[in-house]
Amino acid sequence: MTRPTIPPGPPGAEGRTQTLERTETKKPRLWRVLLLNDDYTPMDYVVQVLEQFFRKTEQEAELIMLAVHHKGQGVAGVYTRDVAETKVAQVTAHAQREGHPLRVVAEPESEGE
Repeated sequence: MTRPTIPPGPPGAEGRTQTLERTETKKPRLWRVLLLNDDYTPMDYVVQVLEQFFRKTEQEAELIMLAVHHKGQGVAGVYTRDVAETKVAQVTAHAQREGHPLRVVAEPESEGE
């Protein structure tokens, strides 16, 4: 196995250590997908959506559905922006096809979360 060769530094730099700069990549900002309460979408349908689109267990889905019902909204999941927007579009389209007014939104997580 051969070792990679390191190109020489600038003239007159012989014997000195050369420092390479590294840039650190930031983690992408995360977005919360929220289901919002309404008076018309059946609770069973909300549970079905959480299981189907957000891969929640039945127990997890029921807890989130109850948060939506009692608190006005519930967090279905936390994703990168692209994934969150895709989930919103998929669930909104499915709810419309099924005749439910379920509202789904994505919002950025706070920096401290």
